[in-house]
Parts: sequence; C-alpha cells; structure tokens
Amino acid sequence: MYALVESESITKIFSYPKGFTLGDIQYSKDIFTKWSVEEKEAIGIYEIVFDDTNKKDEQWYINTNQSFTFANDVVTASYGTAVAKAHADSLWTQQDSDDDLMSDDKSVGDVKVEGLKTTLIKTLKQQVAGILNNTDWYITRKSEKSTAIPSAITTHRDLVRSRQATMETQITNANDTLALKTLYTYTTNSDDVQSRPLGELPTLEI
Repeated sequence: MYALVESESITKIFSYPKGFTLGDIQYSKDIFTKWSVEEKEAIGIYEIVFDDTNKKDEQWYINTNQSFTFANDVVTASYGTAVAKAHADSLWTQQDSDDDLMSDDKSVGDVKVEGLKTTLIKTLKQQVAGILNNTDWYITRKSEKSTAIPSAITTHRDLVRSRQATMETQITNANDTLALKTLYTYTTNSDDVQSRPLGELPTLEI
C-alpha cells in the first residue's frame, strides 16, 4: 500500500497500484513498480509501513480501523486500542422493550447478541456431533440388525460426551474474554509437545 503526501498531509491511500493525477500531470500505475523509492517520494508517494503493535487476535478482540500518520518522512498505518469481545450474552432489557426496540417474537431476558461463551459452546457441540457421526452407523446397525456394538466404540462415545461436558464447564466458568482465550492458547513443553488448558476431544483408535 502507498500514500500520497501533499504539504506534509496524507491526501490519498492506494490499496493497489493505479493511475492518478497530481496537479496537471497524469501518472501511470507503472510508477509504483518501476520507479525507485526516491523517485516516488519526490512526488509525494510513500510506501506505507504497518505497525501491528496494538492489533490483537480477532477471534477474541475487535480491532479499530487503521489510522495513517506521516512523520519523519515515513507513512505509518497503526491500530488503536482493541476491545475485547463480550464473553457473555447480551440480553434484551425492559428499557429495550420500552423503547420499542424488540421484535414481537422477543421477550425481556432473551438473548440479544450471543457472547463468546455461547458461540464457543455451539462450535464444540458441532465438533462433537461430527466425531460421533463417524460411529453412528454402529448404533443404526444395532437398532436394525441387533448387532452388538463393539465395546471400544461404546467407550469412545462415552468418553467424547464426558470430555464435552468438562470442556463446556471450563468455558462456562471463564470469568472474562482473557480467561477464554487462555483456555484455547497452546503452549509447548520441554518435550516439544503442544497442549492447551481446554484439552482435546478424544479420538478413536482402532
């Protein structure tokens, strides 16, 4: 990305090379790739330097839009302070009802916006459903043909559900967004093995 600087102020941002007019002169997009740094800067075109110091993981935080500054002959794109996404659900309130903000199918106390806990638990349930789906045919065969389900399969399915319950409790008990993020953050031990506080769902080994 490039910026056009005129009289010490940024007047245009170029997300990609394209032609432009400066004063009475029409410049081709080719100047972005064919001109030297010095040649571009001589007419006020500066390549943007990105400062991601304040940028945070968008799974857990809402980042600001980038702002652009020009100082010491450098154009910098940077972020403001990120805001943590809500870890708990936002609910419809009596004030919302009084202000006529609620649709007819909603009531005070219903979920207005799902928080991270709800979305993470939904994702976990989908993952569990996918794992169990791989062995559902044993259940169907048992129902239709009275064929016994192998004990390893029954044990595996029970372990998956048990682990799911534990993981849901960990998510539910997290006090804030940082605590949720910590549950999902992998670390590497001295044996070069990665793990996270939340743990993993069991896999079937046959």
